[in-house]
Amino acid sequence: MEDMVLGCVIHGQDDLRIDELPEPSPAPGQAVVAIRYGGICGSDLHYHRHGGVGDFRLTEPMVLGHEVVGTVVGYGEGASGPAPGTPVAVHPATPCGECPECADGRANVCRDTRYLGSAARTPHVQGGFAARIAVPAAQLRPLPEGLDLRRAALAEPLSVGLHAVRRAGDLTGRHVLVTGAGPIGCLVVAAARAAGAAKITVTDLLPRALEFAASAGATAVVRADDPADPNWPDDEVDVAIEASGVAAGLDTCLRRIRRGGVVVQLGMLPPGESPFAGNLLVSQEIELRGAFRFHAEFDDALRLLAAEPALESLISAVRPVREAADAFALAADRGRSCKVLLDFGAE
Repeated sequence: MEDMVLGCVIHGQDDLRIDELPEPSPAPGQAVVAIRYGGICGSDLHYHRHGGVGDFRLTEPMVLGHEVVGTVVGYGEGASGPAPGTPVAVHPATPCGECPECADGRANVCRDTRYLGSAARTPHVQGGFAARIAVPAAQLRPLPEGLDLRRAALAEPLSVGLHAVRRAGDLTGRHVLVTGAGPIGCLVVAAARAAGAAKITVTDLLPRALEFAASAGATAVVRADDPADPNWPDDEVDVAIEASGVAAGLDTCLRRIRRGGVVVQLGMLPPGESPFAGNLLVSQEIELRGAFRFHAEFDDALRLLAAEPALESLISAVRPVREAADAFALAADRGRSCKVLLDFGAE
């Protein structure tokens, strides 16, 4: 009889199930990983609540998850990597290596990439929220000394933050504004601090989210809906990173940035058109740059997590995979949580 493992599968809008899945066997070039932790991301929540992310719609059941860590089980033909039993993080992207973007060193915007737990293509790319998964062996990264699996589960979202910070340019001694204090926004704070920012101001609507931002290293936190909040910057900021994914956040960035400053749009805005103060780009020569996912930053994120154990404070809850429904509800409640992990080893 075929061995089975538990997986967290989205079948459609509001249809999240814990299914038994066939235990994977590695194809040539693949590794099998026993997943221990998986972080619930905003895209996972969108698939759950809306049946899709932006223009990517579910057309078949899909294992969710791309923020996963675990231990190596074994390899398929022709594959090699960290020894079985080694704790690893899984880089979720497999770029094609052939398109113009890959050739230009921008694999994060590869036009034919495969990304764990994504409905961007059909058949969908199955994700990492399963007790065992098979992935290309090249996607495994052994954990640096001093980094445990639980904290390593932050590597993927921290990589996103590191890439956004690098898109902003040199932050040494700069004042950085971050709009949005969700998990990504908080990890942007950590990335900006590591990049040498002198001041980091974070805005959000929720007091609890701002508390998480402060724990990540923000020097000032501001209620976005309170113009009289005394923590609003007195002067213009040098760099702004929009991490809320709403047009109001982008508008705040454009109105708070200095002339000639850089605004990085990291949060994914709603589908369709989003109004913003475009004339300011012209009259003040503001540079507006996009930031999408990451590539080499994944290795840097692991090193930073090893060096910054305090970042574990952003993990607000860990739930067994059989309690995935409750875990998703908690992750969606930003008034109570920051990063919520599923535990696949708690059985």
